This record gives sequence, C-alpha cells and structure tokens, in this order.
Amino acid sequence: MSTNNAVDIEAEAADMCCASCGIAEVDEIKLTKCDSCDLVRYCSDKCQQEHRPQHDAMCKERAVELRDEILFKQPESNHLGDCPICCLPLPLNHQNSVPYFCCGKIICIGCDYANTLVREREARLQYTCPFCRHPTPTTLEETNKNKMKRVEKNDPVAIREIGMKHGNNGDHELAFEYLTNAAELGDALAHYLLSLFYRDGQGVEKDEKKGLYYLEEAAIAGLPEARYNLAMLEGKNERFDRAVKHWIIAASLGYDDS
Repeated sequence: MSTNNAVDIEAEAADMCCASCGIAEVDEIKLTKCDSCDLVRYCSDKCQQEHRPQHDAMCKERAVELRDEILFKQPESNHLGDCPICCLPLPLNHQNSVPYFCCGKIICIGCDYANTLVREREARLQYTCPFCRHPTPTTLEETNKNKMKRVEKNDPVAIREIGMKHGNNGDHELAFEYLTNAAELGDALAHYLLSLFYRDGQGVEKDEKKGLYYLEEAAIAGLPEARYNLAMLEGKNERFDRAVKHWIIAASLGYDDS
C-alpha cells in the first residue's frame, strides 16, 4: 500500500470519529461537522467546546479559505438577472429597464417599448404590464399601493425601494430596518446599501467589519459595483492579486470601470 493511500484511509477513518473523544459514528451516534469548517466532526456540543482550543487556529484558516471560494466564484449573471420576457441579461444601467410592482418583475427597455409603444399604442389597447398584464398605474398613489402590496408579499425589491425612500427622507433608522429585511431575502443592492450604512454610521453604529461583510455579500450576489469597490479596497491594502480577481469578475459582468 502506498503512503498516499495509507494517509487517505487514515483521514477517512478520522472523519468517522469524533475529533474530541474519538468515538466512532454508529447507528445511535451521529456526528456533526464543525459549524465554521468542514475539517472535523463531533458527537456532541460538549466535545466541540472541549476541542475548540486545539481546533481553533485550523478552523479559522479553513473558514477563510471557504469564504474565499465563495467570494471569488464567478456569478452566472449580474444581480439583476435576465429579462423575464426576452430572457436576455438585464442592463446595468437602470435607465434601460423598467420595474413593475404589480408582479415584481423588471423588464428590459426593449420589451417594454415593444409592449407599450408598438403593441398597445398602435392597437389602441389599455396599457398593461408586459409580464402579468395588470393595468399600468396612472398615478403615483396607485404605484405606491402596488409597491406596498409587494412589500406584504415579502418582495425584496419592493422592500428595498421603501427602505431607500425612507433613507432619502432622512429616516436612516427605519431605512436600515427595511434594507436589513430586503438583504435577508437576498437582495444584492440592499446588501450594498447596508455596507454604506455601516461604513458611514447611518441608522446604525459604525462598524467597518460588518460594512465589509455586506459589501462582500453584495459582490457574491452579482453586484458589479460592490465587486469593483472590493477591488479598490484590496488595492489600497496592496493585496493586488485579490484586487485583480475582483476587477476581472466585475469586468465580466459588464462593469466598464473595471
């Protein structure tokens, strides 16, 4: 048997045992992996606590590696995704897309134009959402009503929009609550805005570490601007290899400044 095979067998055997007490996994004993890494397993919370001093340094190193694997993975698309009608990637320039809060969809300007100016105007049809065919709001009051209906349905985009509105009106604490909710539901832009709130101490106590965390979450979710800002931070800290990785990903998502 080769040395490498012997090492692999030994590692596999160790994976079947509690890293603290050494008890093997059997029918009545189930082992669970360390919360922060995938290197060791434990039979109980007590064993995990007792083994923490020995495992701590290795665990932190592995946790950083796992975080970087997620952080530097190329997103399939930008944070906006695809137009639900033509299935082409939505443009980063928000002026080239239209949000519809009746159904929560974002439509590219081309599909919106084809629906509104060609199909409906030429045929003299009622103006409707290109996706769900709900009548288009004619007043700001109707638009806000649709938006609040989407908030009640936990639509992260609508929740973020309400948060931004409160922020623009100077109520940063209420804005922070809405943005936190939207971020928990996976909204990339909400993550990015929270990073700014923590960086500047608006609506919440200033915390650079949390600001960086939310900036990374926005980048992971495909927001190119967040990725670009991470690159600038890494460059400032002279970690140019990491900066270049961020710039490449942002550029591949269509962010021209990268």
